[in-house]
Amino acid sequence: PGVTTDSRPGKSRRSPLQTLYNGDQQLELLAAQRSLQGRRELLEQACLSHTRKRQVLSPEDLKHLIVDDKHSLIYCYVPKVACTNWKRVLMVLTSDGRYTDPLSIPANEAHVAGNLRTLSEFSVPEINRRLRSYLKFIFVRDPFERLVSAYRNKFTRSYNTAFHRRYGTKIIRRHRPEPDPEEIEKGNNVLFHEFVQYLVDPRTQREEPFNEHWERVHSLCHPCLIHYDVVGKYETLEPDAQAVLSLAGVEGTLQFPTSGKSTRTDGNMAARYFKHISPFYQKKLFNLYRMDFLLFNYSTPEYLRI
Repeated sequence: PGVTTDSRPGKSRRSPLQTLYNGDQQLELLAAQRSLQGRRELLEQACLSHTRKRQVLSPEDLKHLIVDDKHSLIYCYVPKVACTNWKRVLMVLTSDGRYTDPLSIPANEAHVAGNLRTLSEFSVPEINRRLRSYLKFIFVRDPFERLVSAYRNKFTRSYNTAFHRRYGTKIIRRHRPEPDPEEIEKGNNVLFHEFVQYLVDPRTQREEPFNEHWERVHSLCHPCLIHYDVVGKYETLEPDAQAVLSLAGVEGTLQFPTSGKSTRTDGNMAARYFKHISPFYQKKLFNLYRMDFLLFNYSTPEYLRI
C-alpha cells in the first residue's frame, strides 16, 4: 500500500492545520499567512507545470519528515536551511519538559537519529492519518547559496574529517589533474570547481544518491507529492518561523533561535565562488538544480553566465 499524499485538514480538535485554513487569527498573523499562502499556491502551480507522472511514496521516502504528535506538526528538514535550529525547537516541543531552551541543546545532539521521530517509522495507515491531519511545513533557500554553504561547511573546515575522507578523497582523485598522494589520502583541500565537477559528473549519481547536504530539496521532501501547508524561506527565516510557532500555539513560550553568524552565505558570497566556474559547468549545475529554482520561485542568479 502506498502513502496517500493529499492532506487537507480533516475533523479533529482544533489543530495548527485548522488554525491555518480557518484563518481567524489576529491581523499580523493573517498578513504573514497571505505571503505563505502565495508561496503554497506558486508551488502547486509549479508542480502542475513541471511534473508529469504521479509517483507513490514509500515509507522509506519519508525519512526527512520529523513528527511532533503533541502539536500535530510535520517538518521536512533540509540541511543548510536552519535545520539544526528547527530540530532543537522540535526537541523542546516533543520532550515533555526535559528541554526548555533550544540553544542549550548541542548541535550534534540535535542530529542524533533517535532524538526525534520521523514519519518513516510509522505504519502506512498511521502515516496517512498524520499527513491528512497535521500541519506540514518546510524551509527552503536559494539553491546555489545553499550549495556554497554546504561546500564551505563540509570541505573548508578542518574538523570535518569524515567528509574529507568520504567525499574529498574521491573528488580529488577523480577531478584533479596529477594530485599528490597526500592530497588523495587526506581529501581536505577540495576546491569549489572540483566539487561542481563532481556534482555534474554522471558517475556520481549512478554510484550512490547525493549526500543530504547537497541533495535537491524536491528529492528530500517530495513537495509535489506531499501537500506542504507552509513553505518557509531562509531569506525570511525569522517571521516565517514565528508564523509556524504561532500556528502551533507555542509562540508565547518558545522563541526560534536567531543566528548571530556574520559569515552567513549570501548571494554576494555565492557570486564570488561562481566567478571561477566556467559557463559550461554553470549551465550543467543549474540544470541539475533547476527543479528547486522552479518549485520554490527562485530566479536564475544574476551572476551566472549561461
